[in-house]
Amino acid sequence: MRYIFLFFFLFLTLNAAENEKQKVTIGLGPYVQTQPYKGDTTPILVPSPVIFFDNSLFYIRWSRFGMYFLGKKEQDFAWGFSITAQPRTYGYKPNESKALEGMDERKTTFEAGLAFSASLDDKYIETMLLTDMLDRYDSWIFKTEMGNTYHLGKFSFYPSLIVIYQSQKFLNYYYGVKESEQIAGIRPAYTPSDGVLIGAQTYINYPLTKKLSTLVNIRADLIPQSAYSSPIVNDRFIYSGLLSLIYTFEY
Repeated sequence: MRYIFLFFFLFLTLNAAENEKQKVTIGLGPYVQTQPYKGDTTPILVPSPVIFFDNSLFYIRWSRFGMYFLGKKEQDFAWGFSITAQPRTYGYKPNESKALEGMDERKTTFEAGLAFSASLDDKYIETMLLTDMLDRYDSWIFKTEMGNTYHLGKFSFYPSLIVIYQSQKFLNYYYGVKESEQIAGIRPAYTPSDGVLIGAQTYINYPLTKKLSTLVNIRADLIPQSAYSSPIVNDRFIYSGLLSLIYTFEY
């Protein structure tokens, strides 16, 4: 379902800007994400579409998309408020490890909410208040990301720092243990408190031709202490990454 929304927004965006040339980047590549759970050493591996587009009305940034409703864009400075949506790839199935046997499945979901972004030259900041659209964790998170752009030869680097406040309901859904799931002496019931995730990531771009490039994303997230204290969690870090071939053109 999320890909239907994704390409629907892309269609609206391209048609809304038909009188002006717009820069579009599209690609596809494998996305991998480790799991912090005990005994669950198999990472999530899925094919991921990669789309970057922004015409001051609609935007798509990798797998997140949105629509501006207030803002201003100038040559060196821009700011905007938007509604936005993105997939959440957390979750597990009980058969993925012995430590999770007897647990209820925790599912991926889709989040949506409000975002504010601002950029000055190569620097940017973005904040988002997101809620669970599919009633998985039935709560909200608050994310702030700050980044910059650097160039070294043909390489372009886009490092950023990420801080995410995760509500108690969010952490309890993905890291908690219900009383019905506890096993005496092995897996006690556990309800984590709210907490803050701290992450760091970078995109790395290397051009192969004028329109064709390679794009790499590398990210590491330090999960909150209350999540790490869960009896089903074994790793404090979640690592993720993407390797994609991307094509950039004007429409």
